[in-house]
Amino acid sequence: MDKINNLVLFLLLVLNIVWTSNAQDDDNPVVWSQELNKISDTEYELLMVGKIANDWHVYSQNTPEGGSLPSVFSYPRAGIDYELIGKTKESETQSEYVEAFELEEVFFKKEAIFTQKVKLLNSEVQQIDVNLSYQVCKEVCIMVEKDFNFPLNGTAVVKEEKTVDERSLALSSALKLNLKNNELLTNSVDKALESKSGLWTIFGLGFLGGLIALLTPCVFPMIPLTVSFFTKHSAKRSKGVANALLYGFFIVLIYFLLSLPFHLFDSVDSQILNTIATNVWLNVAFFLIFVFFAFSFFGYYELTLPSSWANKMDAASSNVGGVIGIFFMAVTLAIVSFSCTGPILGGLLGSTTLAQGDVATNLSAGMTGFGVALALPFALFALFPTWLNSLPKSGGWMTTVKVVLGFLELGLALKFLSNADLVGNWGLLKREIFLALWIILAVLLTLYLFGIFGFSHDGPKQKLSFGRKITGVISGAFAVYLILGMMNMTNLKLLSGFPPPDFYSIKETESDCPLGIDCFKDFDSGVAHAKSVNKPILLDFTGWACVNCRKMEENVWSEPAIYPILKNDYILISLYIDDRKELPQEEQFDFKFESGRVKTIETVGQKWGTFQTLNFNSASQPYYVLLSPDLEVLNGPIQQVDADTYRTWLSAGLLKYQDLAQNRTGKKNKTVK
Repeated sequence: MDKINNLVLFLLLVLNIVWTSNAQDDDNPVVWSQELNKISDTEYELLMVGKIANDWHVYSQNTPEGGSLPSVFSYPRAGIDYELIGKTKESETQSEYVEAFELEEVFFKKEAIFTQKVKLLNSEVQQIDVNLSYQVCKEVCIMVEKDFNFPLNGTAVVKEEKTVDERSLALSSALKLNLKNNELLTNSVDKALESKSGLWTIFGLGFLGGLIALLTPCVFPMIPLTVSFFTKHSAKRSKGVANALLYGFFIVLIYFLLSLPFHLFDSVDSQILNTIATNVWLNVAFFLIFVFFAFSFFGYYELTLPSSWANKMDAASSNVGGVIGIFFMAVTLAIVSFSCTGPILGGLLGSTTLAQGDVATNLSAGMTGFGVALALPFALFALFPTWLNSLPKSGGWMTTVKVVLGFLELGLALKFLSNADLVGNWGLLKREIFLALWIILAVLLTLYLFGIFGFSHDGPKQKLSFGRKITGVISGAFAVYLILGMMNMTNLKLLSGFPPPDFYSIKETESDCPLGIDCFKDFDSGVAHAKSVNKPILLDFTGWACVNCRKMEENVWSEPAIYPILKNDYILISLYIDDRKELPQEEQFDFKFESGRVKTIETVGQKWGTFQTLNFNSASQPYYVLLSPDLEVLNGPIQQVDADTYRTWLSAGLLKYQDLAQNRTGKKNKTVK
């Protein structure tokens, strides 16, 4: 029992973690400052500090290859005017496992600090120039370059303008497109997808959890007892009703207060809840906790908080009258019912952790929803006491509810174990194995609900109730749904985010193009093919490390109303902005911006990133443009949108292309005549 209580206290300790946020303007995701510290006559320390906007993040120099683009520093005169002392150091980072790329990415939140020590080789040096190339991401990812100039004498030095040779000028000129109808580029459709895990969704999950908790033996019998206490032990019925309503309010308040530590204590790692999905051992710990929760629901042991806590709260409610006494009664209920509510709250914690957005705010919404559902019957039955007569009697049905919850806890436990498996790259819970285990759980639950087997605390067998049969049918249908999904006879979009991704499979499949659609990764080759087959172009600015790009491909492009259009009616040109493959030496060149800054184009990604900025004044991905083979813009560009908006956008582009084709044909016929 002590070990179990220790596990519970561990979970409560995890619950005392916080999330802090600082507001900043999203239009300027990173604001940079610099400082030069003189160590000696020949040694200096360069300090570069970036203040990162709320919810944005910048990737570390050390984020693994194959994921998002790291921060890269270049020192043009290193080895000539000065030498670098060691590597560029950086401040504390965070990490998160990204399923789409099967690796743990490293990044900065709120602030990034870089320091580099240098030693002068040339006493005449007046300024040290540093270039930083980095990727900053939120809903979209933006490639940014930042130049730092450190004057050694305290005054800025005007740099000699870098010249660009004729070959570079020619290659730069080739990047610029002669777009027609380019006024459409200003009609950007940038309606972003709303998060499915909004506050109301989380509140609804919490409310549902509270309703389930009401059906457990720890809470259900308390409803008539507590309501009767307030209505019968008050001089006036109105006073009893008021006390019961106050009691319900305090229940909501208590569960809301449980979420406050996540907002208040910024001394604790504010990202710990987000890193649950990336930390192997924390995932394993949660897996074990939820397994223990499940077996407590199966009746093998009771999972309770120390009884002294409940005794002290009960004594306080008796000794202190009025409002404070009612508050302590509500606290007593929360402690006494923990055996049943604790695992449900743990599930709420898991759902909140796996959701997108501000974890602290999500958790507050979920806990408030849980408290509202738990308090609702106390308020309603106090207002309408005759309803108490319609309440079903306590009995074996509540045990059934606990067992069902136990199976749900095991399913959630497997999700945390899957997270650990993905991060650790153990290969234990491939997608098919994970689904098979969920199928086994669903089948066992179905067999239990239909009375094929039972647990020791079930009591004597009785006639199956209608509700139990319906739940059994639902559980069996879910098992069939999983089986069909594992056999690829249906998709499992309803479970998106829970099973491992498709690529984490026993039989791994790889494709160079999204969804097997034929695509080109070079613009000129794609345009030439589009001309030969007389089809319009879907220009897809994407990235290997672009999670939102994968979401669009898997959830929008895969739609039956959209996929055939992409496959049959358009020529797909996918340009990967973060492709680090080096261009052939003869294709590398210096590109000079209008500001006078010169950038060396050495990689495929640098080329297409500059191409996107130069022609479409955009640096975000995903970013889609519709063009004719003659480079006429067919519709305004679009980013991450819902399927209906995307389909309408594609169809409008096709109609525009057909009109252009008819106009050209008409002109030719007129010429012939």
